[in-house]
Amino acid sequence: MKPNKKPVRPCFSSGPCAKYPGYTLEVLKDAPLGRSHRSALGKAKLQESIIRTKKILGIPEDYLVGIVPGSDTGAFEMLMWNVLGARGVDVIAFESFGKGWAYDIEKELKIANINKHTAEYGELPDLSKVDFTNDVVFTWNGTTSGVKVPNGDWIPDDREGLTLCDATSAVFAMEIPWNKIDGLTFSWQKVLGGEAAHGMLVLSPRAVERIESYTPAWPLPKVFRLKKKGAINEAIFQGSTINTPSMLCNEDYLKALDWAESVGGLKGLISKSEENLRVFEAFVDSHPWISFLAKDKACRSNTSVCLNVDLSAGQIKAMVKLLADEKVAYDINSYSEAPVGLRVWCGATVEKSDLEILCQWLEWAYEQVKNQ
Repeated sequence: MKPNKKPVRPCFSSGPCAKYPGYTLEVLKDAPLGRSHRSALGKAKLQESIIRTKKILGIPEDYLVGIVPGSDTGAFEMLMWNVLGARGVDVIAFESFGKGWAYDIEKELKIANINKHTAEYGELPDLSKVDFTNDVVFTWNGTTSGVKVPNGDWIPDDREGLTLCDATSAVFAMEIPWNKIDGLTFSWQKVLGGEAAHGMLVLSPRAVERIESYTPAWPLPKVFRLKKKGAINEAIFQGSTINTPSMLCNEDYLKALDWAESVGGLKGLISKSEENLRVFEAFVDSHPWISFLAKDKACRSNTSVCLNVDLSAGQIKAMVKLLADEKVAYDINSYSEAPVGLRVWCGATVEKSDLEILCQWLEWAYEQVKNQ
């Protein structure tokens, strides 16, 4: 039978992600609109985002954190363009974003010594084959494949190269062992449901040393430049952004951090996301027509949950449209390059109760389209 309840918030997109519960535009009333981001107030607000990010995520004191242009894409390309080329590169690609970084390294930066570690959607490459005498580029969580690296144990402490991690759909939802990471990026519109266009860049002392001691062979556009007069431009990591940021978006991020603290900080956020994943684990266990794209539970993402459905591509498309028309689930189609299926965001800003109701609707929608 058709369910009689609908999710309170039917937003299950994997980016931009759902706003946190209780969010209203009224929370942005203190944003310093019409003020320079270089004013004392503007810079203080940006610096607050940096300081609180380090605190909530447990980033070591000697790591640098900065706000940079271009969302996670801009932040990660800035990272690669500044540090790669000093040695060979091992790149790990098990979903679309990792494949994109591999393309940039090979075709744009034209680095000759490259090892590619690839896997099909839903699987993880053999991480034991990664050569850490090289720099290593990888995504922590495959937003488009529903697969994550299980931990950082595969990364040695005595590595020679740098580890560069795209963690945009992992931070605030998974434990990041910072001693294993030299450069990491994420964006506001992912796990905390912030607004778009701004990236966050995290650098270890080893990454800073690379930037200061190495000059890439390629030119760096202004929005990528992290070095000034031969040294790291520390102002970037103190709230002086390279270009003009949105103070409205920054205020939105600060309010998301307020909410994160209210639910127990990082531990609370991880717990909520893992509870959300368990809703689907129970549903999949009791319904033979649906399964996880990631078969290995240890590597299964607790944010971007990707699902196979025992229907044709056309039937799945009809199922997704039906749920959207009923206003119970928006944007749950799989990524365009991934196998046809469903993708449901299960980060902490999504309520467990809404996912439980969604599962009832998934069963109803499946029954509606399976004989079409």
